[in-house]
Amino acid sequence: MRFTILLGLVGLAVAAVHQHPLMWRKSRKIQMIERGEYAAYVEYRNSLRATNLASLGQSVSDYGDYEYVGNITIGTPNQQFVVVLDTGSANLWVPETACDTSCDKKSKFVSASSSTFVKSTKTWTIQYGSGDAKGVLGTDTIKDPTDGILGLAFTSLAVDNVVPPLINAINQSGIFTYGAIDTTNCGPITAYQPLSSATYFQFKMAAIGMGSYKSSKVYEVISDTGTSFIGGPKAVTDALAAAAGAKYSILEESYTIPCDANPPTLDVTIGTNVYSIDPVNYIVS
Repeated sequence: MRFTILLGLVGLAVAAVHQHPLMWRKSRKIQMIERGEYAAYVEYRNSLRATNLASLGQSVSDYGDYEYVGNITIGTPNQQFVVVLDTGSANLWVPETACDTSCDKKSKFVSASSSTFVKSTKTWTIQYGSGDAKGVLGTDTIKDPTDGILGLAFTSLAVDNVVPPLINAINQSGIFTYGAIDTTNCGPITAYQPLSSATYFQFKMAAIGMGSYKSSKVYEVISDTGTSFIGGPKAVTDALAAAAGAKYSILEESYTIPCDANPPTLDVTIGTNVYSIDPVNYIVS
C-alpha cells in the first residue's frame, strides 16, 4: 500500500507522569492465519519486497503482528487518532486529507483546522514490509483500525533526524510514561537494566532457557511493542521450540504447537534476575 501522509512532530503537553491506556487488538497476522490467508499474503509481500527494495539501502519495518494501540489527539482543537505505540521506531505519523484511497478507512488529519500546526517543506519516506509511507514534515501539539505510528524509540532511529515524541517530552521536563511502574497491577520489587544502545530499547540478556535447554550466551535484545511475537537466532529459537514441543511452519512463518501441549516456562535472565514466562503468555491460541 502507498500512503500520502503527514508526519506530525510533537510539542507534547504532558504532566510530570502520564499513563497512556492501551487497547489490545488481535494482530492482522493471526487473523490471516485463522482465515487461511497468510501463505498467500507472504507470497505477495515477498514479491513487493523483491520489486521495491532492490535499489533501497534502508531498513524495512513490518507492523503485521502489532497488537497494542493507544489514543492520542493532535492539533488545536483536538483531532483524535488511534496509533501503534511502537518502541521499535522513532517517528510519529498519521494520514492527512491528501492521502489517496489507501487511507479511505483511516482517520485523517486536517492541518487547515489546527491553529497550532506548522508545515515544513521537508518530505520523508519510510519503507514497510508491504509498501512505503511518505509525506511531509510538520509540527503540532499532542495532548494525549490503526491510523498511524507513534514511534517511542530514540533520536538515532528517527527519519530526517526529527526529535522523537518521548525525547521531546523529556526535554520539556515532562515524561511520557509507557509501560513503566504500575503500582496498581505490579508488585513492589523493581529491577533496572541499563540500555546498551540508545536506539531501540536495547539491553543485554544474560541467558534464556526452557526445560532442559539453556543458553548462557549474552545477547543484545530489544523490547519492541510493534510486534507481538518473540524472535531470535535460529539455533536458539529452534532449541526453545523443541523444548516446548513446537514445530516451525514455513507457510505461517511461525512455530506451531498442539493445543493440548503443556510446555514449561520460558526463563529469561536479565541482569541477575530470572523472569519465568508462563505458556499462556508466549503461546497465541
